[in-house]
Amino acid sequence: MSLAEAESAPKRRSGGRAGRIAVRSAPLADNIRPIRPGLSGGQYRPLTDQQVNRIHNAALAALEEIGLSNAPKSGIEIMTGAGAILGEDGRLRFPRALVEDMLAKAARNITLHGREEKYDLHLSGSKVHFGTAGAAVHVVDVEKREYRESTSVDLLNAARLVHHLDNIHFFQRSMVCRDVPDNFMMDANTLYACCAGTTKHVGTSFSDPSHVKGCMEMLHMIAGGEDKWRARPFVSNSNCFVVPPMKFAEESCVAMENCIRAGMPVLLLSAGQAGATAPAPLGTAIVQAVAECLAGVVYVNAMSPGFPAIFGTWPFVSDLRTGAMSGGSGEQALLTAGCAQMHRFYDLPGGAAAGIADSKLPDMQAGWEQAISNVMAGLSGLNMVYEAVGMHASLLGFCLESLVLGDDMLGQVQRCIRGIDFSEDSLSVETIRSVCLEGPGHYLGHTETLSVMQTEYVYPAVADRTSPKEWVEIGRPDLVQKAIERKNRILSECAPTLIDPEVDAAIRQKFQIYC
Repeated sequence: MSLAEAESAPKRRSGGRAGRIAVRSAPLADNIRPIRPGLSGGQYRPLTDQQVNRIHNAALAALEEIGLSNAPKSGIEIMTGAGAILGEDGRLRFPRALVEDMLAKAARNITLHGREEKYDLHLSGSKVHFGTAGAAVHVVDVEKREYRESTSVDLLNAARLVHHLDNIHFFQRSMVCRDVPDNFMMDANTLYACCAGTTKHVGTSFSDPSHVKGCMEMLHMIAGGEDKWRARPFVSNSNCFVVPPMKFAEESCVAMENCIRAGMPVLLLSAGQAGATAPAPLGTAIVQAVAECLAGVVYVNAMSPGFPAIFGTWPFVSDLRTGAMSGGSGEQALLTAGCAQMHRFYDLPGGAAAGIADSKLPDMQAGWEQAISNVMAGLSGLNMVYEAVGMHASLLGFCLESLVLGDDMLGQVQRCIRGIDFSEDSLSVETIRSVCLEGPGHYLGHTETLSVMQTEYVYPAVADRTSPKEWVEIGRPDLVQKAIERKNRILSECAPTLIDPEVDAAIRQKFQIYC
């Protein structure tokens, strides 16, 4: 075609596919995005009201008749001072009235702060948030298809990725810094890597109660002073205060007490394994987890009434053929959803695990394992969904590419949680009337269609929706390879640290930082 012919040819309508892509790509204000942190779940209820009450009453009976052993001396003083009974067998027992009194004092509608206010997590009702967690000792190298020991740099990179992935709302320590031999320095480097990589809310743990003080010094430096830290504590303590079945973990309890005094919110974490350290029947596994966490509610509120604590019923599942953990199983998804229902019964902020893959690589098995449990956790209204992305090999391996893939997956999960719009406008038949009686007989390009492209529909960043023909034309892209490319792009463009440079330098002078 000559230039003159081109100039005289009929002009194509502006917009079309390119226009629709531009509309879809434009950023939206947070309040009209189709998905965002804190969407309300609760549509799925695996337990009947009668079953919920049976679990509640069984947990109270277990606390009153069996109790928990191995409480530290300080914990015994705190809990007996509130009305717990220390038996001759050394076990603390909790009268029903004591538990009910402490439930009445427990904090509700709490906020877990980010370093930036826009990342605050408001835990109330059935609002759902997804994030990482765990203590993987290996990193999954997807290109070499092998596992290697995790390092502080790996943890920092995971935090950096989470900071730039919108559908992952908080970052709890996901890997062990195995390159740091000293235990205190490992805890300090863990805290540093998390805070240097993201300003979203961070969760961490302490390997020794004596480490809390030194790590709090670092947090005060980052916050700009202890007063500013206490006003907006942006790190919570993931605390395995019990060793199932029905025993306190003495050092973790002391660490929890230190965190409470320091103003750090706590996750009361009960992590029994059904068939091993918790009963094999799923209902009774929930009973034990609820009983153990109710003991934690007594502990915390006897020490500091109304202190922010998350009810962390977190039972895992065994493959009963081998005794090995099976985090990606349907049973795990049911346990998590049932625990979410118990959090809502008590109207307490709750957290549990979902998204764990038993698969060793980000493959189809990992996809179904992660999606099923995350969807069920979200639909059940779990406030804090831990380990939602990145975890493989039943918590032994963490994969950075799975964070990227998981961000897409969580986008679809959150769209399921949001549900279907049944407003007056959304159910109007006028659009159907105009298209069928007056229009072209289809809805492509219709004003209503374009108006909901961004506010009703969610589009993946790396998942492939092309036709087979288009897929061939663009070079047959591989999903994992696309995840690798996006991971590398994010890490190459992000800041080396999100801590103020002067503060960062002061931290490095005071602590031996490995990353």
